[in-house]
Amino acid sequence: MYDYHVHSSYSDGEFLDRMLGAAADAGLDGVGFADHCNVSERDHLRRYKKRFGFNLDVTYERRREAIAALREEYDLRIFDAVEVDYHPADEPAIRAFLDDADFDYTVGSVHEVRTYNVHEGYFAELSAAERREAVDEYFERLVALVESDLFDVAAHLDIVERNPALRGHATRDHYEAVAAALAEAETVPEVNAGRIDREYAEFHPAPEFLDVLADHGVAVTVGSDSHDPEALRERIPLLRDRLSDAAVDVADLSV
Repeated sequence: MYDYHVHSSYSDGEFLDRMLGAAADAGLDGVGFADHCNVSERDHLRRYKKRFGFNLDVTYERRREAIAALREEYDLRIFDAVEVDYHPADEPAIRAFLDDADFDYTVGSVHEVRTYNVHEGYFAELSAAERREAVDEYFERLVALVESDLFDVAAHLDIVERNPALRGHATRDHYEAVAAALAEAETVPEVNAGRIDREYAEFHPAPEFLDVLADHGVAVTVGSDSHDPEALRERIPLLRDRLSDAAVDVADLSV
């Protein structure tokens, strides 16, 4: 089993070697470091990037050297990957960066709606109609991510469910639109455990959404979305159990 979505101290996770130790403890055969990266030139995202220090676009070569050395120390397949924030306006910049960096694989994520991260409290101040519109916007952007053909993996397909203000507004039509796009693309969605041990306590995508993907013949990949060793150790058994009774096929990104 491979975990294709793990973070390190090159974004907002723990040190590489500590994450690898946890991956070995969890019995994984391989792990992929998909640290956060934003290459947008839009002002608010440039400010966000400086504030939180997500600088993989300028440090990925240093991380790549570290991964190469760690491959000699661990009996694991270690992937040099990236998780890029997606917005249609940023497609040229994203494409240029990814073409130049040449990662083992790429993960695309929609984290932002209306210039706000979907985790933020901003959405709690909106009316019910505005919240539904925000969720519509999220899924429209997710379809655009898939259709952009920029990414090998689409991350946490219903991340809006993490926010109580946006939770419950996703519909079967949203799921169908994303699944139809994935069925025509090479991008693979992931089963993501990023909130399984927190208040949301559910995998992404939600069960109904995963069933829709299966109906469309869409395979999935696996990502614990772990930022620390404890989370990685705890989430891998849960992911194994989740996949054991899921109707979807699991894609192999390692080839």
